[in-house]
Amino acid sequence: QVQLVESGGGLVQTGGSLRLSCVASRRTFSNYAMGWFRQAPGKEPEFVAAVTWSSGSTYYADSAKGRFTISRDNAKNTVYLQMNSLKPEDTAVYYCAAGDVPRLIATSYDYRGQGTQVTVSS
Repeated sequence: QVQLVESGGGLVQTGGSLRLSCVASRRTFSNYAMGWFRQAPGKEPEFVAAVTWSSGSTYYADSAKGRFTISRDNAKNTVYLQMNSLKPEDTAVYYCAAGDVPRLIATSYDYRGQGTQVTVSS
């Protein structure tokens, strides 16, 4: 079992930045691909970004390209999502997920965290 705990969310103005963190409970964290997803009220979960276990490859939703950066530090069992140039439409609960390979569907991952709220004011 892998427990994932996100942090770093909050309230920010349009154009601002936030850095989300997701800490995993197991030392085998480095074996997992990691993804970030978000879910706004009344909407389905949406893929944001993913990274392979080695950080060799990263993947982004079109809405995230050029503004968000996913990275990981396996020594710290942590994956990050740096979010710049935030827009009101980025408002959602953001959560991380762990799986064998990067995937675009949230339910394809083996584990997920509870999420952290990001609110972007206009």
